[in-house]
Amino acid sequence: MSGNRILLLAVFLVLSGVVAGQQVWSFGKANRIVYDLNRGVYSLVLNGRQVVGDAYALCKGDGVFDSRVASSPRKVVRTGNLYTVSTGKLRQLFYVYPGKDYVEMEVRVGGAKCNYMSVMTGAFAGGNMRALKVPYDNDMYVRYDARDRGKGRFMSSEVTAVYNDSTREGIVMGSLEHDVWKSGVDVGDSVSLFAGLSDTTITHDRVPHGMVGLMNGYCRSPRMVVGRWADWRNGMEEYAWLNMRLGPRVVFGWDKPVPIVWNSWGAIQDKLTLGKVKGVVDFLHDSVIGFRRSDGSLFIDLDAFWDNMTPGGLDGDVSKLREFVAYCREKGMHPGVYWTPFAEWGKSERPIAGTNYRYEQAWTRQNGKPVDIDGGRALDPTHPGTRWMIVHVLSRLKALGFEMIKVDFLGHGAVEADHFYDPSVTTGMEAFRRGMSLVDSVLDGSMLMYAAISPNLATSRYVHMRRIACDAFSAIDNSEYTLNSTGYGWWLGRMYNFIDADHVVFNVAPDGMNRARLAASLVTGTLTTGDDYSIPGKWRRMAESLLQNEEMLGIARKGVSWRPVEANTGDRGVNIFTQVLDGVRYVAFFNYSDKDREYSLPLSRLGIGSCNATELFGSGAMDVVGQLRVVVPASDVKLYRLK
Repeated sequence: MSGNRILLLAVFLVLSGVVAGQQVWSFGKANRIVYDLNRGVYSLVLNGRQVVGDAYALCKGDGVFDSRVASSPRKVVRTGNLYTVSTGKLRQLFYVYPGKDYVEMEVRVGGAKCNYMSVMTGAFAGGNMRALKVPYDNDMYVRYDARDRGKGRFMSSEVTAVYNDSTREGIVMGSLEHDVWKSGVDVGDSVSLFAGLSDTTITHDRVPHGMVGLMNGYCRSPRMVVGRWADWRNGMEEYAWLNMRLGPRVVFGWDKPVPIVWNSWGAIQDKLTLGKVKGVVDFLHDSVIGFRRSDGSLFIDLDAFWDNMTPGGLDGDVSKLREFVAYCREKGMHPGVYWTPFAEWGKSERPIAGTNYRYEQAWTRQNGKPVDIDGGRALDPTHPGTRWMIVHVLSRLKALGFEMIKVDFLGHGAVEADHFYDPSVTTGMEAFRRGMSLVDSVLDGSMLMYAAISPNLATSRYVHMRRIACDAFSAIDNSEYTLNSTGYGWWLGRMYNFIDADHVVFNVAPDGMNRARLAASLVTGTLTTGDDYSIPGKWRRMAESLLQNEEMLGIARKGVSWRPVEANTGDRGVNIFTQVLDGVRYVAFFNYSDKDREYSLPLSRLGIGSCNATELFGSGAMDVVGQLRVVVPASDVKLYRLK
């Protein structure tokens, strides 16, 4: 062979990655995985820059399985877009797609159970950017945190984004499947993308993650993704779409108008009576006729303490519930109800109504003790007592004619356990899947499914609508808290049909706070209100005004969550939101402080150069070139339509 041919062959081998045990797999634009078969590690290059170096897979359970420790020569097999690296019992799978700037990964272990599986642990060169800490659920007023990476290591649940807020370029990495595992991203100078997250604060677990069994001879991690996007917000929305691709909805498809709701927990709470709720229905029917869905209807939802109306429980006198259902329908409204299928509140040894079991038999236990979270005791979703209770209660509510149900404290059904009643179930997420699938099957398409406190991602397959954060009422700090979750979790609106900012409560708060609370709901994506409209007060006047603003109701009827414009507020609420609805650009400026605040927003951040800006709460219109300058009064909001 001539010298030139040898040189050309060497160049070809280098470009192919077949040199000194090194494999190079390219994908998208200037992205590649460089796998060192000699050492069992790989580098991930995104947009021409190494992001993760010396990355390896690590699994623990019935043994330790480390890609850096070869029990047999490492082999690579390519099947279409899939590259599989194997040694001994360990398999690393890399899915790469032409034109996509992300790689999907999973890891499998043959013949051994695991409760920890990392698809990628390695040195992280994310740069001096922000990194998003995502909570596991929305309980106990937990917050997102868009952290400066200099603040040190942190654990994010299921997914994180590491991004430059100025350029918006960012990396998104997270789990795409949630039926078996709880997953996490451990972020610092190194990064671990793993399944097997168990934490007393994050997931409310005081025992390790359950051991995951074998399927077709292998213990399998969830599919996970790592990628780079020019705008990290696009990355989070695509991440949401990838989740739904791998885990389509179990709940029936929603083809009706966007829900608009009144809920009793906002003000009435434990004082709920038939008289009060009929008074609310009358006020909304007679005085707030613009507060409706696109079909002219409205949901009236009884929250906790509806059992005030049922002497003897659901097996006793339910005549008042029947009267409520009939009254709603007479007024052109849809009746809703509330229940907690996996949490019980008596926490005493007693029979479970409608079953042959007792509560103490169905309690989930960790370290031999019942699990109490946020005041409620967890029930094992696989126990026949829990399951017959679900069938009994939901069948009764369905027969009474309810058309919406708010299900709450769902995370109680996802905690790990010493063991579950069903021995084939070994993890909290498996138990959650069994429980939620039963709930959906019993309701059988009869009700709008609305989730309140619940796991952020895993719940999306089983409900139509989910509250983005914890309880919120009328104060400005309630709006700020809610818009921390909306600002950094808006992308969940691509996994659920709708996300919700909890009940808008006006109460006697100042007008500015009322406007901010309403706008917080609009930018989250739907509209639920919660004042006690059965009695007179300032809240009635605000409802007659704000809840009948046709353009704002039009925004609510779209049911679309808005994006953050600037995502640099740490664990506080995002201040500026935007969205395009039917070709019209909107932008909202929130001020959570007790002093006026001036904003100067370059229109380039919205992708436009000039516009006419009309403020929807009545502050007038102005022509804008280059920068939109806005002064927002203390504890208030300005909401603009841009042309």
